[in-house]
Amino acid sequence: MKLKSNSCVAMEGLSELALERVAQYFSALSEPSRLKILNFLREREKNVGELAEECASSQANVSRHLSTLAKHGLVTRESRGTAVFYRIADPAIYALCDLVCRNVAEQLQQQAHLLDVITIARQT
Repeated sequence: MKLKSNSCVAMEGLSELALERVAQYFSALSEPSRLKILNFLREREKNVGELAEECASSQANVSRHLSTLAKHGLVTRESRGTAVFYRIADPAIYALCDLVCRNVAEQLQQQAHLLDVITIARQT
């Protein structure tokens, strides 16, 4: 496996199995509810009830999403009495999410600007 000078693993150096795991990791992030959950866990660990309330969703639905996130190593859980608390397993996930969110926001701004230009051109 090749390492780039900035210590990031080059995609082309990954095995088929590693690429499959990367795809599974990203698939865990492909659901907006899971992204909301990760964002709500940014501040501190929380239990299912707290997350369900913040997500305006059922506890069963949030539990299902947390199970997927845990399966892919994005969150960890800890039982305390009758409650289970979830926290981020690797805070680096926020660097990835923030990078993608900035990119999407820039694309949306560019599209809005283009629409403004088209609208102005049609009015003249």
